[in-house]
Amino acid sequence: MITRQRLKAGVFVLLAVLTAGIAVPTTAVADETTALAPKVNLLLDVSGSMRAKDIDGQSRMAAAKQAFNEVLDATPEEVQLGIRTLGANYPGDDRKTGCKDTAQLYPVGPLDRTEAKAAVATLAPTGWTPIGPALLKAADDLEGGEGTKRIVLISDGEDTCAPLDPCEVAREIAAKGIGLTIDTLGLVPNAKMRLQLSCIAEATGGSYTSIEHRDELTDRVNQLVDRAADPVVVPKAVEGAGACADAKTLTSGLYTDREEFGQERWYRVDVKPGQELRASVSVAADRDVNPDYGVLLRAVTTKNREIVRGEAAGNGRTDVISTGLRYPKAEIEDADEADEDAAESVCLQVTHSYSPASGVKTTPGLPLEITVDVVDGPDRAADVASFGLGRGWWLLGVLVLVGFLAGVLWGWLSRWRVAVWRTN
Repeated sequence: MITRQRLKAGVFVLLAVLTAGIAVPTTAVADETTALAPKVNLLLDVSGSMRAKDIDGQSRMAAAKQAFNEVLDATPEEVQLGIRTLGANYPGDDRKTGCKDTAQLYPVGPLDRTEAKAAVATLAPTGWTPIGPALLKAADDLEGGEGTKRIVLISDGEDTCAPLDPCEVAREIAAKGIGLTIDTLGLVPNAKMRLQLSCIAEATGGSYTSIEHRDELTDRVNQLVDRAADPVVVPKAVEGAGACADAKTLTSGLYTDREEFGQERWYRVDVKPGQELRASVSVAADRDVNPDYGVLLRAVTTKNREIVRGEAAGNGRTDVISTGLRYPKAEIEDADEADEDAAESVCLQVTHSYSPASGVKTTPGLPLEITVDVVDGPDRAADVASFGLGRGWWLLGVLVLVGFLAGVLWGWLSRWRVAVWRTN
């Protein structure tokens, strides 16, 4: 009897261990999948102006509801979607209260289509247009996780809660370096609204679209939700130093930072013998700047000796300017003289010559993205470093020699012909 009880107990313990062994990895995989899931927060304007009946014979609110229902049906399973409103709950005239009127209608997470549609059906045009405060809250809704994050703002009017400028809010969100993109859609927009929504989108690398018909709204929101599900490389936030000695060491990857006007940013990269450093930088003007500007990327040693540089200039026709450089470090021929694995610290300096237009805020700084890639170098790195000619130096030498011999031969022939002419 005792033996049987012990046998049963042993079997139960074994089953418990096996169950735990199976459950833990499954939970870990689920947690990792959730952390990497793309997130989209639909931010809908429900202010009083959404009553206007100018979208295919129906009100803007009705068109938005129909579009949302179709979007919810088409949302990919892997996308975590939420819905936030602005101006949906306070119908009064108190501006201070109206500018706080933003609420999460459906939380960001796995999508229950029936529940989300039921929540959208309750909406009715009500109050103010607090775009700035709503953007701040919408960004908070998307905190956590490592997947792509996107806010899709649908509005039919300008922000009514100045002096909190929604464009400045978008810049502050972008400056956090959390990889969040804001796309904006303007319903039957006027020039002033179009300018404001475009500025919000540009501050975070998003897009602006004017909407005149319900089908356009459905198609565009579907595109943006599907885009969130596409795998993308999210830049890592990094803070450059004011000097080479204080700079952080970067490995291969894509990084984002902010650089104020008249400032320089420094980063460090370790390059071993036989490797090649490839770096590029892009600086974007997310606000009004004066024309004629440039960007400079320098690779220098820790003793401030310049190795190579890349530079580019613009004249106001584009919002982004980019440049890059390559530095191959030659292999050590005599292994006894130095350690083959000893890496050289290369300092990267980024400067730009943008200047703000009159009345434009200078903070936060302009967004920049820097790409660093350290790869195996070419067979003879020293050749590539010679003005980019590589093994073309051999061809250049042959051409010089041929040119010299041809010149000597031509000179001798010319003198011979002159001598014959004089004799005759």
